[in-house]
Parts: sequence; structure tokens; C-alpha cells
Amino acid sequence: MSRVVAVTGASGGVGRACAREFARRGDRLALLARGTAGLDAAAEEARRAGVQVLTVPVDVADARAVEEAVARVEDELGPVDVWVNSAFTSVFAPFDQITPEEYQRATEVTYLGYVHCTMSVLRRMKERDRGVVVQVGSALAYRGVPLQTVYCGARHAVQGFHESLRCELLHDRSGVRVTMVQMPALNTPQFTWVLSKLPQKAQPVPPIYQPEVAARAVAFAADHPRRREYWVGASTVATLVANAVAPGLLDRYLARTGYSSQQTGEPRDPDQPANLWEPADGPDGRDFGAHGAFGDRARARSWQQVVAHHYPQVAGGLAVGAAGVAALASVLGGRGGRRRS
Repeated sequence: MSRVVAVTGASGGVGRACAREFARRGDRLALLARGTAGLDAAAEEARRAGVQVLTVPVDVADARAVEEAVARVEDELGPVDVWVNSAFTSVFAPFDQITPEEYQRATEVTYLGYVHCTMSVLRRMKERDRGVVVQVGSALAYRGVPLQTVYCGARHAVQGFHESLRCELLHDRSGVRVTMVQMPALNTPQFTWVLSKLPQKAQPVPPIYQPEVAARAVAFAADHPRRREYWVGASTVATLVANAVAPGLLDRYLARTGYSSQQTGEPRDPDQPANLWEPADGPDGRDFGAHGAFGDRARARSWQQVVAHHYPQVAGGLAVGAAGVAALASVLGGRGGRRRS
């Protein structure tokens, strides 16, 4: 029998690609997002794949609305087997150019949105002693970069929340599983609809991957949720290891390169949409789909994903090895007294 899979942020980007991937697998889908144009288009794609679909317009920053949305999903589709948290928003700007209201709003969506959704669905899953929650994360959950203090702060918060919750579920010997997928740079619409105050157009830092790579990783994590997290893309692994071994050196490298590498060199359109307060694909907007404007540079495959899918022992060894490097760096840093930055 098909599962009930709920995906937030399903109107575009990674969430949209996840909706397509789970539809391809024959799962019944609950698609949640603010933008109705994108939701309607995502639902039509899923229905063409022959699956049952429910669209639920909701702002995940609103805890009460989330509770109502989860109740509706379970009333109309049945108990949720897999919940994927993917909805987010952000601000591209130096920290001192972001207002407190913008910072609060982006954090409420990108961090508290995950908390609200997990809190609501977890209560129901624990009663049944089954279910999986997949948190869509980022390499920036471990490594902050300039011009993205909002996003990096929220991703770090999700990572800490995820680790604590996983420990609690293990303590309770619960049948519910939580896992996290750490993403690399992706070719999604976020670079054209996230609020930007940069002088030039924002761009992902290569290597860039297509959102289908992310969607396959999320679906795999939903099928194999016992692992704490999954890393997607060579850049993600390299970033995590570099941050563990030489964080101060990485700080200086990003200080020199992080501004230019996240901008295309072309002037930003001052009238480009911004989805911080309202969805860019609302009633007067358009469907942005899963892909962004960097398809000519985006990779359709990730070798880490192939290894994780077909050689899980090797993938686990890579993860343990990276963790060992981090632990060794921590020990050496402690022996040397105060570490130089």
C-alpha cells in the first residue's frame, strides 16, 4: 500500500523536486506551501503520475495554522508516514543591512517552521510508534558563510534541534525516526525570489547540483532513516571536513572569496520578487518550478549519493572518518590551549 508523504515548501525548488520524486514512487502526497500557483502546478504534475494529492496552503511560521494543516492531511489522506520539512526563506545581505523584522521573519520560517511541523506531526507519529521526519538541511548547518547570517543561523538551529530530538527518541526507544539531509549548492529558484540587498545577482557557489539530486537523497533518507544524517555533494563533505580541521583558515578564505563567489557580476534587478513576507508565486505571481537559472552549470548526479545508495557501509565509513577528523581536531585544539583563529 502506498505511503502518505507530506512535503513543505512543495511549490518550488527542493520541495517541488521531492513532490515529483515521491509521486514517481506512487506515494499519496500532501503538498504544503504558501504560494498557490506553485502548489497547483505541483499537484497537477503529481496527478499525472497517477497518485492522490492534497494541497494545503499554509505558512509554517504560524504554529496554529500548521496544526490545522496536519489535522487536515490526516483526516483526508490518512496517517502521515513520511514528513519532509523543506520550506524556508532568507535574506541575502550583510548582517548590518538586515532589519530586526526581516531577521525574525526569516528565522520563524526557516527554523521555527521546522519545529512547528515536527512538533505537530511527531505527536501523532509517537502515538502510532511509527513514522519518519526528514529535515532538509545544508552544509551551512555546520559552516557559516558571509552574506547569509540569517540562513546559516537558522540551519545551525535546525541541526541542534534535530540532534537533541533524535537523542530523545532513542532514549524512549521510539519507532519514530528523524534524519537530516545536508545539501550542497543547488540550482533552485531561491536565488531569484529570496529577498536580496546585494548589488549583483545572487548565485550558488559551485559545484552546483540539480534539485533532483536533492530529491533522490531525501527519498532515500525516508526509506533508510536510521542514519543520523546524509551528506549530498562533494562540496558538502569538503566543507564539513575543512571546517573541522581548520576553521580559522576557512574563515579567512571565505572572507576573501565569499562575497564575489555568491554574486554573478551582473547588476541585480531592483524589481525582482522577494518571498519573505508574501509568496512570489501567490495569486498574482507565477509558477517558478523546481529549477533555477543555473542549469547549464548544474550536475545531475552526486557520487556521494551513488555510494550511499549502493554501498552504505562505505558511505558510513566516510561519515565516521569525517567525524573522527573533527574529533581529532577538537582534541588537538584543546591540547594547544586557546586556538588561534
